Amino acid sequence: MQKAPFKLIMLKQRTIQRPTTTVGIGLHSGYKVKLTLRPAAPDTGIVFHRTDLDPQVTIPVSAEAIGETMLASTLVQNGVRISTIEHLMSACCGLGIDNLHIDVSAEEIPIMDGSASTFVFLLQQAGLKEQDAPKKYIRLKKKIEVTEGKGNDLKWARLEPYNGFKLDFFIEFNHPAIKSTHQKAVVDFGKDSYVRDVSRARTFGFVKDVELLRSMGLARGGSLENAIVMDEYHILNAYGLRYEDEFVRHKILDAIGDLYNIGMPMLASYTAHKSGHALNNQLIRALLAQPEAFEVVSFEDQNKAPADMVEQSNLEWVPV
Repeated sequence: MQKAPFKLIMLKQRTIQRPTTTVGIGLHSGYKVKLTLRPAAPDTGIVFHRTDLDPQVTIPVSAEAIGETMLASTLVQNGVRISTIEHLMSACCGLGIDNLHIDVSAEEIPIMDGSASTFVFLLQQAGLKEQDAPKKYIRLKKKIEVTEGKGNDLKWARLEPYNGFKLDFFIEFNHPAIKSTHQKAVVDFGKDSYVRDVSRARTFGFVKDVELLRSMGLARGGSLENAIVMDEYHILNAYGLRYEDEFVRHKILDAIGDLYNIGMPMLASYTAHKSGHALNNQLIRALLAQPEAFEVVSFEDQNKAPADMVEQSNLEWVPV
């Protein structure tokens, strides 16, 4: 009896099975926003569409398309903006979504509950669909680092070769509520779950900053329903924190979204000290400026892929 030939199992690109829609409030604008996620063909990438404009404006995600980074990652094209994309991009990365059309009826993605968990739920509700095309990864070949400031104000972010995807983040806030928690966290997707360990971490802010931000046209939609809010000493949210180190975990959630703006998942170790959207974008631009520092790879045989990438490719629906 002749044996059947051995079949390689390829890591494939992923989109969603069907469209899904939600409505929410923009964190900074305070406006009601309609958001629709739609399937996209292989090799499309993540593409945003401003459906409230005539003609409609389409902005594919890329490192270079990020034109503003004050308190959010913002796509900018010929004066048209789509702001606060980082939580949705983080969810796409965490669930392995390569190709997606995103229709938005205003210049800002709705903040929802301040984390990525609602976007994870929407993507899972739409159904995850494998596509007949190899998944592409950016694999680091040498260290890339960017810095800002000096002394106590020094901030930095670094990417290094790693057979998987790991993030190591340190924050430093001189506030009693934050200092009482861990300000350093490590998430390694070889052993940690994006949905369980990252997606529910919320953005945070301080009452003392609200008046200034609102005078600048920012944080107009912020509330205890979509952020961790603190006065001079305490967390004001009735139910406290979702993770004991939720502050730094949210910074990791943001970094995942910011790094995914490069257009592909990474095989790399990311380490950062007080980094934010601006420095994260500088980091991926610095990487792209050095073609010798990375290579684009696919895995036709999943046995040769990092274990966490194989695990992600087998991802099933998980309650958020």
